[in-house]
Amino acid sequence: MNNKVYIFDTTLRDGQQTTGVNFTVSDKVAISSALDDIGIDYIEGGWPGANPTDSEFFNRKNNFKNSFLTAFGMTRKINHSAANDPGLNTLINSKSSAICIVGKSSSFQVNEALKISEDENIKMIYESIREIVKKKKEAIFDAEHFFDGFKKDKKYSLKCIEAAFSAGARWVILCDTNGGTLPDEIFNIVEEACKVVPGKNLGIHAHNDTDNAVANSLAALNAGVRQVQGTINGLGERCGNTNLISLIPTLSLKTNFNLNIKQENLNKLFNISKLLNEILNIQSNKQSPYVGEYAFSHKGGLHAAAVEKNPQTYEHIDPKIVGNSRDVVISDQAGKSNIINQLNKIDINTDQNQTSKILETIKQKEYEGYSYDTALASFEILVRREMGQIKDFFNLNRFRVTDERRWNAKGELITESEATVNVKVQDQEILTVGTGNGPVNAIDSALRKALISFYPSLKHMKLTDYKVNIISPEMGTGAITRVIIESSDETDKHWTTIGISANIIDASYNAIHDSITYKLFNEINNKK
Repeated sequence: MNNKVYIFDTTLRDGQQTTGVNFTVSDKVAISSALDDIGIDYIEGGWPGANPTDSEFFNRKNNFKNSFLTAFGMTRKINHSAANDPGLNTLINSKSSAICIVGKSSSFQVNEALKISEDENIKMIYESIREIVKKKKEAIFDAEHFFDGFKKDKKYSLKCIEAAFSAGARWVILCDTNGGTLPDEIFNIVEEACKVVPGKNLGIHAHNDTDNAVANSLAALNAGVRQVQGTINGLGERCGNTNLISLIPTLSLKTNFNLNIKQENLNKLFNISKLLNEILNIQSNKQSPYVGEYAFSHKGGLHAAAVEKNPQTYEHIDPKIVGNSRDVVISDQAGKSNIINQLNKIDINTDQNQTSKILETIKQKEYEGYSYDTALASFEILVRREMGQIKDFFNLNRFRVTDERRWNAKGELITESEATVNVKVQDQEILTVGTGNGPVNAIDSALRKALISFYPSLKHMKLTDYKVNIISPEMGTGAITRVIIESSDETDKHWTTIGISANIIDASYNAIHDSITYKLFNEINNKK
């Protein structure tokens, strides 16, 4: 049996159908270049002629080394011949190596959505594919609604894919368009499809509406198909598509299927996943398989102790293979192995008594509401204070925050916060006032004004994320508040700190204080 599997990426087309996602031409260039670099077989760039962005992207000269640029469109219209259909001709004349057209493969969809005869639909499929092949382009047919159509009218759905293949389609893609088919159904239906179209010419396009897109793709492969369509990070309409970031390493490392993607290129998956999230300006899913920040995190003390001895005790692959890294988490469930592992990362050496004392301090702090598994900068500050390795760069005497809600001269409603801080820095008492679009922003602004003449590098530091959790909701308005702040600087280094208090402003200040302290400590340390 031929075990070669081809990967078809549709991030730039199907992924762009995600609510809120709109790629620019430069976005598409960056993403497609990264996909080509890893060795993706087909990159579906969009629908040339449908909008200015896709048209410009396809008019550019691409320098792909590994990938076929693929244009997407639809079968000819009802009242046009394939040779004279404007949309089809735009696809054929585009700078693409392959053309993927979508057509109905469900009698229900033909009758209800298209309102045409079933025979006319099959003619549209056949003639469109034949025209693409005639013009020397590789033809791919997306059999939309195939699985749902098969369940309602098996004979007609099979006739549709047979028409595409007999017209010369290199690939006929079986689409679970509504995403409601389960893996066992996928396997059984694909086996039937393979009796009409050879498996080496079949592919799967699975949506994730039951959270089974990757499983459905694997089931289809096991049943005989040899192409998989999907997107980076599972991006896509509604619940998304097959997540190629999960599927590719699974196929490469855990099956007998062969890919054109070399195993040494798997370590680029982490950066590709991150690249897309940065372009979309969204937070990465920390629990994403393979590439998530928590994908190889170990929190339980027994787990950490075992991983220290042999990582295979609790890891299914070496995280370095996919560009990720191992993390042993600090928490109230931690044992000494967790502490030692984390201390080794930050080059802190402790004896057995010191380690035990740090562990007890961590557990007490977590009992009070702290959570250091995601706030490692605060963990480092806590440990260094315990070890007498860190000084106070400034001391807060007092602060006051006021909020004002008013109408300005233009009749616009304005809400502004003002913070006054009094701090002692290098034996000098400094009083400053800062304003912001909220109390936390105002405090941060006032602190920067007070400290920046002493520590100029703080002008490059910025708060990049702010989260608030209520950890004792049964206390109502007197509940304990946990604030977690992520910060970054000009080196693109990111760190996270935590603050706890019954007062949300006080908790925020504590997190900001740790963040500034961490920045200044590491800056001084790196200069030594």
